[in-house]
Amino acid sequence: MTDPVSDFLTRLRNASKAGLAECISPHSKLKQSLAAILKAEGYISDFSDGTDSQGHKTLVVKMKYVANAPALTAVNRVSTPGRRLYFRYTEIPRVLNGLGIAILSTSKGLLKDQDCRRQKVGGELVCNVW
Repeated sequence: MTDPVSDFLTRLRNASKAGLAECISPHSKLKQSLAAILKAEGYISDFSDGTDSQGHKTLVVKMKYVANAPALTAVNRVSTPGRRLYFRYTEIPRVLNGLGIAILSTSKGLLKDQDCRRQKVGGELVCNVW
């Protein structure tokens, strides 16, 4: 697999559109940080660690629905392995005029766009969520 983050975001997008209760993905610290931001922003209800049948560590994400509509409408991978996009804190684009969030990988870890502007740090734009 060349892009595990893109695979994780695609699994979340497919699970929300299919109306699944939970989404299971291979575990990594980056994916866990992404899930923590999504939970804090209210796009997913919860996440936890688990293991699959072969004993490998997995990340189990419980999806969130509001009136039978998914809380996670869309997730777009912005920076790809073939094209990395970096932004200064003053240049971070707004997602749907502030209705969505942008998640950046910075020197202080994964942060959402508002936190990057507040702490005056830039970084690689990982994805946009709304």
